[in-house]
Parts: sequence; C-alpha cells; structure tokens
Amino acid sequence: MSSYWEGQTVMVTGGAGFLGSHLVEELEARSDTVDVFVPRSNEYDLRERTDIRRAFTQSGADVVVHLAATVGGIGANRENPGRYFYDNAIMGIELLEMARQFDVDKFTILGTICSYPNHTEVPFSEDDLFDGYPEETNAPYGIAKKALLTQSRAYRKQYDFNSIYLMPVNLYGPRDDFDLHSAHVIPAIIRKCIEARERGDDSITAWGTGEPTREFLYVKDAARGILDATERYDRSNPVNLGSGAEISIRALIERIADMTDFEGDIKWDTSKPDGQPRRRLDTSRAKEYFDWTAQTDFEDGLRRTIDWYEAVRTDYPAGGPRADA
Repeated sequence: MSSYWEGQTVMVTGGAGFLGSHLVEELEARSDTVDVFVPRSNEYDLRERTDIRRAFTQSGADVVVHLAATVGGIGANRENPGRYFYDNAIMGIELLEMARQFDVDKFTILGTICSYPNHTEVPFSEDDLFDGYPEETNAPYGIAKKALLTQSRAYRKQYDFNSIYLMPVNLYGPRDDFDLHSAHVIPAIIRKCIEARERGDDSITAWGTGEPTREFLYVKDAARGILDATERYDRSNPVNLGSGAEISIRALIERIADMTDFEGDIKWDTSKPDGQPRRRLDTSRAKEYFDWTAQTDFEDGLRRTIDWYEAVRTDYPAGGPRADA
C-alpha cells in the first residue's frame, strides 16, 4: 500500500491494453481508495480535443499516466510511418495541454527507446537522446514521442507544470499482442514456434540477420517502475526503464524455440530490415532518482509469457490475442 494514491483519481490512457492492464492492477494493489479512470478507445478518441476535454471533465483526474500509443513491430512501423507519427504526436500534445488547463497535479509520459539515435553508444544514456537521428524505421514513432519530452520541459519552465518522462525498453509478458501483423519480436516468435510445432513444420522464418541485440523488460517490472516514478520523481529529465541485459535476436529466437519445444530450423530472411544495431540501457538514473530496478529473471519472464499464451490462444480464432490499447 502507498499513501500517495489515497483518494486520488488517476486517468490511465491505454489502461485496457497490454502494459496498461498490468499497471492498473498494480495501481489498485497500492491503494484501496484510488479511483482509476480508463478512457476506452471506443468512447474517447484521444486524437480529438473535444473527446480529451470530455475525459478530463468526466473523470476529474488528479494524476494522468499516459500509456496509449499507436505502435507495432518493425513491419508495422514500415507500413504506417505517417499514422504512427500523427497519432502519437497529437495524442500526447493534446493530452498534456488539456491536463495543464485542468490543473492536473502530475502527468507521467511514456516515451520510447526508439527515440534514441540509430548509432548510440552502449549502454544508452539519457544524455545522448538528442545526439542524432533515430533508426529510419522507428523514426516517425520515436520523434513523435521525443517531442513530448520537449513539451514537458517547456511546460515545467513556463507553467510550473509537473510532468515526468520515462523510456521503457522493449516490453514482454502475458497479454502481449500476438497478432503477427503488429506483434513485436517475442510474441511473434512464440506464436510462430508453437504453430509450427503443432503443424509439424520443419522451419520458421525470422526477419533480418539475427545479429542485432535487444534488451527486454518484463511488463510487471515496467508497471511497477512507472508507478514508483509517479510517486517519487518530479523532474523533467528523461529516465530509462530497462533490465540492463542484452541478447542477440538470434540467441533470443533459439531460446524461444527451445522453450516452446520447436525442433525445426530457423531461416533468416535477410531482405527484411534488422532495425537498430544494438540496444541496452543505462538504468542507473532510475535507481538514483526513485530507487527502481528490474526484478524478473528473463528466463522466468519468458516462461510465464509462453505458458500464458499456450493457455489462452485457443480462445482466439486468429490464433492469439491482440492488445487493446
């Protein structure tokens, strides 16, 4: 339990989605009296100022945690650069401005490590965020999100408005998006391996060369970090949230294949992009500013994710759930 949330009304955009559903659970576990308001996309279009104003009027929110995003894996990013830029920029800009107008006490912005320059010294330090252009595939989404950091700093300077900016690394865990058109690498490969295993296929196909590295953060650790920061951190300096562990895409896929009992080959489609060459975060700022570190072992997190998917996938005609942001 945390006294910070007692009697507070908290608007969680994207609260019905993958990360959001875990964050709402963690939030409700921290207080018996917190009132959580989730503006669902079928009722509130958060790209529209009138809908955003209605959400603030109806909720009376004291705190906003902005998780809602239009996002997908590398293929979806290539197919939707304009949509991903506009949707994410306009949602964040309008929500932050409306929160200022409604005198919200605290606004937590979820950024993305896609905002980092394509070639960033590893581990990624928050001080390097503006030192170059993002990887081309991720740039529209990454720049849209990075613009919100500039807005956050400007609003603190001019209006003394309290907003913070967090950048989680790639998330994974139960309730992830397993739709192959939009899924990130972990859920996509889990689904491919399980379906290939059941069909008796002798191979699956993965994108790129397998050489790039990635870092992954278990979704419940991310939810805890976001709420810890909202409780304890009150500056506009960006903060990384990550596990600090790096793994190549090739090693990751081989591990998932082993854990899902898929015994076939992995074929690499090198005509598809690799994305950013390396990703690993410096997470010391999160420890220093609000005493947060990741706690979930990667192998344990993968096992929980695979077991969850195996248990629920038969409920979905397309083979797996899609996150509802």
